[in-house]
Amino acid sequence: MLVWPYVLLSLQLFFSSCQNASSPHPPAPSNSEQTLILDNGNTPATRFEAPAGYKRIKVDSTSFGHYLRNLPLFPSGSVVKYYNGETKQNRQVYAAVVNLPIGKRDLHQCADAVMRLRADYLRHQKKSNEIQFHFTNGFNAAYSRWMSGERIQVNGNDCRWISNGPSGDSDTEYWKYLEMVFNYAGTLSLSKELVSREWDKMEIGDILIKGGSPGHAVIVVDMVENDLTHEKMYMLAQSYMPAQEIQILLNPETNTVWYSLSAEDPIETPEWTFTRAQLKRFS
Repeated sequence: MLVWPYVLLSLQLFFSSCQNASSPHPPAPSNSEQTLILDNGNTPATRFEAPAGYKRIKVDSTSFGHYLRNLPLFPSGSVVKYYNGETKQNRQVYAAVVNLPIGKRDLHQCADAVMRLRADYLRHQKKSNEIQFHFTNGFNAAYSRWMSGERIQVNGNDCRWISNGPSGDSDTEYWKYLEMVFNYAGTLSLSKELVSREWDKMEIGDILIKGGSPGHAVIVVDMVENDLTHEKMYMLAQSYMPAQEIQILLNPETNTVWYSLSAEDPIETPEWTFTRAQLKRFS
């Protein structure tokens, strides 16, 4: 079914599912990891120190990388909550929780979180007209049309724009747009509209993604570089299923938030295994 050019929209939530394809749960963070965590830090940049000998890679203050590095975090020790208010039981997956609302529906999963962060960034930069994502059937859901008062009518695998909504860019209408995207887009559609990135050229904002069913996506939210060796390390964030708050991931091999760019395949994250070839970016 995955080779079809169009996939029934009613099956999209199945295709976008972040089903578990990883090794067993990693052990709890070690004491050495705790020394790198600053409890009073409220962003990835201020919560997690760079490893000894490393410095954060410089990014422009208006870049996607700067935005991700400065995502708001809940206080240290906070737990990940699902869309229904329940707590994610496995606390050994993550080191911090991003302080962003995820709605009350089971929609904000892995690819949805990546699309949401990109859309939030563009909106923050007053570039709302550039926000657009494709549904799994190829339909282009451009936020510019939503802001003009159009809404998307879905009938089976058929989508079309109709004029029956308020115009503007209010927080309420923006979230309604995002939930429409979450409903009908996922790892399969997102992987198709992203551009492949050479592993050694990784930048903050790049995405490790496996499109399809099962599928998963995580996003690079920070990077550091060694002053002497120029070795780089990166930090990852994800949402998962059921819909849940975005979390800063632990590296299951080191129990820190840092992953070495020089590590060979496979790329093991707590709830998924990727390869270098699956690194992509927004065009």
